[in-house]
Amino acid sequence: MAEVCLALVVIGIAAYAVLGGADFGGGFWDLSAGGAEGGGHLRGLVQRSMSPVWEANHVWLIFVLVVVWTAFPVAFGSLMTTLAIPMFLAAVGIIFRGTAFALRGHAATIREARLIGATFALSSVLVPFCFGAAIGGIASGRVPVGNQAGDTITSWINPTSVLIGVLAVLSGAYLAAVFLAGDAIRAGQPDLARAFRTRALGAGVVTGAVALGGLLVIRSDARALFDGLTSGGGLVAVLVSAVAGAVTLGLVASERYGPARISAAGAVAAITVGWVLAQDPYVLPPSLTLDQAAASNTTLITLVVALAIGAIFLVPSLWYLYRLVLQGRLDQEFEPLHQRFQPIPDDDAGAPS
Repeated sequence: MAEVCLALVVIGIAAYAVLGGADFGGGFWDLSAGGAEGGGHLRGLVQRSMSPVWEANHVWLIFVLVVVWTAFPVAFGSLMTTLAIPMFLAAVGIIFRGTAFALRGHAATIREARLIGATFALSSVLVPFCFGAAIGGIASGRVPVGNQAGDTITSWINPTSVLIGVLAVLSGAYLAAVFLAGDAIRAGQPDLARAFRTRALGAGVVTGAVALGGLLVIRSDARALFDGLTSGGGLVAVLVSAVAGAVTLGLVASERYGPARISAAGAVAAITVGWVLAQDPYVLPPSLTLDQAAASNTTLITLVVALAIGAIFLVPSLWYLYRLVLQGRLDQEFEPLHQRFQPIPDDDAGAPS
């Protein structure tokens, strides 16, 4: 049962990395869009694309936290105390990001909209970096067993953590660009589709280059992780991710955005699986194995049964939501974000009284 629970955690992390990562990536492109008027069209598409799903995507984060807390309580307590700072920053970022996204469309002036938009965009970079840095701390063996047993600073500020944090931000930007290019076509905005096509190709190349160069960083800083990623199941997952990434670039270049969504998601999900395989059999390397971390068999069975019951309601609901989104049935009318703050022309101006 411990293996089943671990598989559920991996599925949840991969789903959040893909779906939540794409949302965070939308914030990255919002941040780099330019001035209020110049970036208004791009920001309008980000707002339009994210609106139906941004809250639902956080279900996966809650799912992962609940399963880890229940199935692997020793690991949960250890990582949530040693990594308290990045986890706290990520939580604060999620709150500020969600609040800003909900309020930006209701701002009274362009100045308010820019301030709220900056909060949304900066939080969209902070959150994936912190989560990636936390994963780097776990994978590099800097989270020992015990209540705040590890260093609360160097556990997430170290070469491996910084690398994985940056990769989390870049991967989200890459996913978002692929998704938004397809959404722009559906919105009847070919210019935006071309803009995001260029961004997707650039982000894909940069992400791949950083990942490849990052192997040297990991080799120097976390040799056990490097060995796991370059042999056995970890190597297979890395190769699958690389192939899926290359396929995605080809599909985006040929403007086949539907299949590109699938292959891009596969690339990110594969590297998530590769991380878990690379540190097998440890949950917290190099000391806490899966069997040592697992709760009692009764607890695990109860958890799996409860999740199965919940899945009867949750999975069809999420499937239906994403299906409606991909079919365009929840699409709003496209509106450049800056236009709603421009003065409304007076049709009667100049007319004889």
